[in-house]
Amino acid sequence: MIYSNETENLRIAVQKTGRLSEKSLTLIEETGIRLTQEGKLKLVSVGQNFPVEILFLRDNDIPQYVADNVADIGIVGENEVMEKDKPVDIIDRLGFARCRLSLAIPQSLEYKGLSFFNGKKIATTYPKILQKFLNENKIEAEIHEISGSVEIAPSIGLADAIFDIVSSGSTLISNRLKEVEVVCYSEAVVIGNSKMPESRKRILQQLLFRIHAVLNAKNNKYILLNAPNESLENITAVLPGMKSPTIMPLAEKGWSSLHSVVNENEFWDIIKKLKEYGAQGILVIPIEKMIV
Repeated sequence: MIYSNETENLRIAVQKTGRLSEKSLTLIEETGIRLTQEGKLKLVSVGQNFPVEILFLRDNDIPQYVADNVADIGIVGENEVMEKDKPVDIIDRLGFARCRLSLAIPQSLEYKGLSFFNGKKIATTYPKILQKFLNENKIEAEIHEISGSVEIAPSIGLADAIFDIVSSGSTLISNRLKEVEVVCYSEAVVIGNSKMPESRKRILQQLLFRIHAVLNAKNNKYILLNAPNESLENITAVLPGMKSPTIMPLAEKGWSSLHSVVNENEFWDIIKKLKEYGAQGILVIPIEKMIV
């Protein structure tokens, strides 16, 4: 069944192309939602088994479409939300597409602090965020707004410095620039409109429930191990799990099997401690969905 009744569909704006497009669509599909395959060419895709309608837009247009109630929600970089400054609410943070917006200057120049930027020309795609930062720090600089290839501005004499998105920093290095000030951080967020009808808010809550189950699974691993009974107290302290580990006796006397969930960020430290307490046969299994 394809949900095509406009009043019943939750309209979701996602980036048509670019770094967020693939990850946004993958997340939606991982929640079990099947989309019409031809949709991306038509700029609209409809859910086949869930009442959603995907609108494929330029990322910098998404805040405006959500603010105008053309889309109920949008998946977009927080940097675009800050720059466009439209009347939208950040409903949720998705934890991917993390980056920072930073000031960078040629590697050959000495940097002694923010006063460096007084009287300088700064090229950026994010003039509002930059102007706010400069105002807060009482820096007088000239902002050159350009739409792309910001990193080449100093080398062609257009600007003395740049303000742009930084992920790994490799683009800066390849253009002989160095990052000197981090202004703010960004990640993929879900934005919404407070004027959303109640019927669509209920669909949104169902969608967010599914999204959280997917994201929780990505951040955790299911772990199984065998351990001597005399070490169970120490291992249990290391492996609290969601409440406490599952412990089952093994056929071999004096040994037990433990099952638990480990957070991805703590994984290797926990494995090291488990080995110290005599754990053996440690198996790590990815989790598809995790309801907490």
